[in-house]
This record gives sequence, C-alpha cells and structure tokens, in this order.
Amino acid sequence: MEEVKAISNNDNSSEAVQYIVVRIGNEQYGIDIQYIDNIVRNQKITRVPKAQPYFKGVINLRGEIIPVMSIRLRLGLEDDEFTDKTRIIIIKIDSSTIGVVVDQVKEVVTLVQDNIEKVTRTASDDAFSNYISGIGKSNDELISLLDIVSLVEES
Repeated sequence: MEEVKAISNNDNSSEAVQYIVVRIGNEQYGIDIQYIDNIVRNQKITRVPKAQPYFKGVINLRGEIIPVMSIRLRLGLEDDEFTDKTRIIIIKIDSSTIGVVVDQVKEVVTLVQDNIEKVTRTASDDAFSNYISGIGKSNDELISLLDIVSLVEES
C-alpha cells in the first residue's frame, strides 16, 4: 500500500473521524477510513455484461473476485480517465466488498465535528446530494464527505 500523509486538525472537544481524501475530477472527496480495507494501483478490470453502467467490472485481488464501481459515473460525472495516479479503493461494508475507482489518493485527514457542516436534504434534491453526508474543512480547503454506504448499497 502507498504511503499517504496524515493531517490532523486536533481539537479534543468532540469526536474525531479520519477520512481519506481522494480526487475525483477537480473535486476533493473524503471517505470514512473505517470502511477502507486496501488501496491498490489500477489493474485490469474484466467487464461484466449487462451490469449497471457505473460498474466497471471485476478484478482479481489475491484470489478474491471484487466488483469495481466508478464513483464518477455513479455521481453522474464524465467517465474515468485512467492515469498512473488512478487507484482502486477496496471498501468493506458489513460482509460485502467492493472496489471504487478514484483519480488520486491525496492524504488522510482527521476532522472533528466542529469542522464538518452537515448537508440538509430536500425532497427535490438530485441523486448527487444523497451521497454527500457533509462538507469538511481542513487547512482552508473544503472536502465533500461521501456517504460511502449509501453510494455502494444502492448499487
């Protein structure tokens, strides 16, 4: 696994959560680190016929077949552009495992609740906002915090 630098915004006044910050397109997103099992370099993805358009296919990771999903397509963005910085993040939720494609893994940040603005949803919100649980503030940068469970489980 690659070395990812950790940034801590320590304030012990409330519960802190670690997020891995990834780049998707021109935006930064945070994924709760408790769901991350592994980060792997891009590898050959075998396409699966008649799968949802946002499923890229499956990979073989140490003998385990893992479905791979494009967060870009899931969020309604343009298709993935694979580069040497592209990574597949292996997510474990309960007993299921899925890989998600990201453009780049940047860093790990620790955010306290004071640095997270909750997103309010209305009935007319688009699907995109249903996958964002909040907006984190770290070093004067904004990070959209992905609700990875709803993003993956609605698949």
